[in-house]
Parts: sequence; C-alpha cells; structure tokens
Amino acid sequence: MEIRLNNTMTREKEVFRPLEPGEVKLYTCGLTVYNFAHIGNLRAYVFADTLKRVFLFNGYNVNHVMNITDVGHLTDDEDSGEDKMEEGARREGKTVWEIVDFYTQAFFKDMEKLRILLPTTTCRATRHIDDMIEMIKKIESNGFTYIAGGNVYFDTSKLPDYGKLGRLKLDGEKTRSRVESDPYKRNPFDFVLWFTRYKYENHAMQWDSPWGKGFPGWHIECSAMSSRYLGERFDIHTGGIDHIPVHHTNEIAQSEAAFGHEWVNYWLHSEFLVIGEGEKMSKSLGNFITLQTLADSGYDPLDYRYYLLGAHYRKQLAFSLEALDGARNAMRKLRSRISQFAEDSEGSVEINRELLEEFHEAINDDLNTPRALAVLWKVVDSDKLTSMEKLSLINEFDRVFALGLSEIERESVPEDIQELARDRSKARENRQWDRADELRKAISEKGYEILDERDGYSIRKK
Repeated sequence: MEIRLNNTMTREKEVFRPLEPGEVKLYTCGLTVYNFAHIGNLRAYVFADTLKRVFLFNGYNVNHVMNITDVGHLTDDEDSGEDKMEEGARREGKTVWEIVDFYTQAFFKDMEKLRILLPTTTCRATRHIDDMIEMIKKIESNGFTYIAGGNVYFDTSKLPDYGKLGRLKLDGEKTRSRVESDPYKRNPFDFVLWFTRYKYENHAMQWDSPWGKGFPGWHIECSAMSSRYLGERFDIHTGGIDHIPVHHTNEIAQSEAAFGHEWVNYWLHSEFLVIGEGEKMSKSLGNFITLQTLADSGYDPLDYRYYLLGAHYRKQLAFSLEALDGARNAMRKLRSRISQFAEDSEGSVEINRELLEEFHEAINDDLNTPRALAVLWKVVDSDKLTSMEKLSLINEFDRVFALGLSEIERESVPEDIQELARDRSKARENRQWDRADELRKAISEKGYEILDERDGYSIRKK
C-alpha cells in the first residue's frame, strides 16, 4: 500500500519512493539541551515517532538518526544572542557540561514516558566537531565561504536557489534587521559556519580548527552528522515548522554546496502547539509547560500522546486542560473497554481485513491519525465483532498509536464493587441522585472509579 506524505519542499502530497527498496533513511532535529523539553517540543517528537512507526507498520526498515544540540546554538536562530548552554549554566550555577548531561537525561526520560522509540543513532554535537570541520573545509574548497571578523561565513549569494524550502523573499524589513545584527556579513542572509570571535569573552566550549580556536555555528551540526550516518543523500528530514525559514534553509544551502546535488528527498514539518491567543509555546517567552507538570496534575503521559494523535500533525493545535481532560477520559474509557474484551476473549481468530485496511489507508494518507483513531473507536463500539476480533485489531493499531493498548490485561472487578455499581445504576434510573453520588464515593474509597457511558457504565481500578 502506498504511503503519501506532504513534502514541504514541493508543497504537495507525494507518494513516498525510498532511495533504497524497503529502507528509510530518516533524520530528526533533536533538542537543544539547556532546559527541559516543553510539551510543544514533544509534539514534534511524537510526530516523528508516529512517522517512524507508520514505516515499520508498512514493513520498512528504518535507519533513524537524531542529534542532540549541546553546543553552538545561540538564543537567536540568526547567529545572534547568547549561547543557550551558557545561558542555562548561568541560570542554574552549573557548568555547561553539567547542564548538557542533566537535560539530555531528562529529555530521554520524557521520550520513554511517551513511548517514543529510540533512534537507531543518537549523536551529540560535541562528539562530532571533527565531522563539522571537515564539512566546512569541503564547503570552503567549493568556493562558498568567506572570512570576516574572524568568523567563517557561508556566502548565500553563490547559491542561486537559496531559500527554496521556505520560498523566502530575500528583501524587505527582515533583510535590514539581519544586516544590522552582524556588520561582517556580505549579504543579510549569510550565516556563520565557524566562530573564532564572539561578543562574549571566555566562551566555555571551544575547539581547535584550521580557522582558529572557536566553536561551530548551529546549522552545520545537522548537516555534518546526518551525512556521517545516512550518507550524502537520504530520504526524509523532519522538524517543527519554526525550522523552515532559517535552520533547515541553511542546512540545505551548506549541504548542497558541499555535495553538489540534492540532499534530502522529503521534508516533513509539524505545526506549533499554541496556548492562549494563538501564542507559540516557547522557553524564551517563559510560557512553557513540561510533561512533568502534566504528570503532577494527574495526567498520564499517554493521555498527552492521545491528545496529540487527535489532531493532524500539520494542523496548529491549541492546548488547554479542558481538551486534555477529554483525552484523559477517552483513554480511561479505552482501557476499561479493552480490559472487558480481554475478560471475554477466548481462542484465536483471524483479523478483520476490511477494518485493518481502513486503518492502514488512514495512517498512510500523510499520517492521518484523527481518522485512524476514528477507526479504533469504530472497532471498540462495534456490535458485530467478537471481543477477540476487537483485540486483534487493537493490537495491530497500537503498533502505530503506541498508547499501551496492547498491554491491557483482563481487569477482574471484585463482586462487592460490582454490586455497588449495580445499586448506583438503579439509583440513577430512579433519579435518586444523592444516593447515586454516595455509591460513587463508596466505590472510589475502595480504589475504583465508575465511568458513565452512552450505553451503560464501566469500572476501572484507579
């Protein structure tokens, strides 16, 4: 079955054609580890994980590489501001190396909680400085660099199609602001490949290079490390839409200048998670929420994953606790219903091919997870499928959803709890609302909760 993906480069939905049959070479822009990942960041990684799982579901082998930015990323994407590692170190009174180690571990803990599959290769920028230097040398030998103010710059005027990913207009107010931000640039959209001089003295992370002791620009790390592990051309590069106008644009420019050919076949980008009046969640704005914040408020991390799957990755998603409550309630209902199927199931059964194909078509249509979730609920609510048929489908679907649905076991509710629930149901039928509330409280005190549903109720352990 064909997989169709929306390619940012062409602005079209295209049938995926791998460079090598049965193989997918996938690169994901990783986190800059100077603070906790916020739930907006994590949306991009759940998206990349879903993409990877869709390929695995379709029988592909996936070589997935993700970087960890632990050096050289300034607080402004346009080569200005303070280095983020040093900002974090100053904020917490630690060394930059302590900051890197702590927040890298925190990031991987969040990924584990969200059931995000680990990449085939995770590469830290500080361990690939030599690869970056070698790539800059290649770009330099091809005539795309100049040195000014002690730094090595990429000369965008030498690349006729610079800005093609974001379809940038290389003029206007943004051009003027970029000229003013760095007087050494020959062109406003030029960017630094290697810093040897910087406005802050005693920069903590520095290495020897042919151009002097210094540190790399942010953009070069992804180009150098992806080509190290995936080759000079690969299938897919992912990231958030904020990377399109600067970071990914500059990655393409330097990579294609180095290699002399197209670098990546498909570019996929996830939209923002926004709060309030459409405001992007951002560490720099101080308006971010972490996964631990949600956990401290009583939400399971998989409630958040379900919430994300309920919206298409290319649609802006407005975050609210009310919306997350809806996802939590849906997950509770799913767990309860699936535990009942497990209790009723016996023997083996062939999977329902029609519904499996409907799910398959949904996820292969540019990762249409809202439609795929609708197929899941169609299975759960079906009165034509046996419990075992439902479980077989749910287990297949969860290979992509990763909501832990395939791990739900039979839930045996004690007889005394079931009796309280039956009494409560009778009280509700007789409109004895106070009595019904008392029975709900009694059930809760015994460690269970009752969930009212359209066609009755379900009981689950708290």
